[in-house]
Amino acid sequence: MSSLIDQALAREWFYSYRLPDGRTTPTYHGVDIQAIHDTRWQMARACLEQRLGDDYAGLSAIDLASHQGWFAVKLAQAGFGRVLGVDARSSHVEDSSLIADIYGLDRLSFRQGDVHQLDAEALGAFDVVLMFGLLYHLEDPIGALRACRALCRNLCLIETQIVPGMTGFVDYGGYQYVRPLKGSFGIVDETGDTHGPEASITGICLVPSLDALLWILEKVGFAGATVLAPPDDAYEQLRFHKRVMVAAQV
Repeated sequence: MSSLIDQALAREWFYSYRLPDGRTTPTYHGVDIQAIHDTRWQMARACLEQRLGDDYAGLSAIDLASHQGWFAVKLAQAGFGRVLGVDARSSHVEDSSLIADIYGLDRLSFRQGDVHQLDAEALGAFDVVLMFGLLYHLEDPIGALRACRALCRNLCLIETQIVPGMTGFVDYGGYQYVRPLKGSFGIVDETGDTHGPEASITGICLVPSLDALLWILEKVGFAGATVLAPPDDAYEQLRFHKRVMVAAQV
């Protein structure tokens, strides 16, 4: 165990993990952003308890863009019978697997994969799908939401940055033929940041408005979607609705 802990302490982390010996993993971001992770998990756990109760032993979960495993670890510690974390970066998979070994979470595993290239038929369906902090880093967010639906048996939790929405009508081929806007996307440029561990892989990011996100979730096959209320002490972006967490039900 001590050698695994030494390995963890020798790396830099996005998440501040408390290790079994009481020490915490060193972080590289240099600012206190733990509040966003704590808020995300507080909201997710409350939703899970409301929708699924408090016994998860017979349930499975998948964490898409699991990064260094924070939320996949939380799901495993909450008692899910099987948890899979998927991330596009091999270094994140290695870090996450190390943490799982340190905590002795044998029902938790990680694999490298792109959300757009996952074989849902081979992976099977999961009772819970998590996609936190990914959607707004993608150039094909609708494809990612389709993947969420294909993998989801019951509940999908999505946390994402959003942009201001647009409403009204647009001429669609001629002034006598108009269509209503169902939402909008903002384009964010991360092309200079693709080397970063939290940035987009391609650098082209389409960030949805809330209306767009809710409309698309319905169109890709979810039966309904609910915006979760943040707690009073939530991370400021969630508290002021710059980010949202949505629960989509099959």
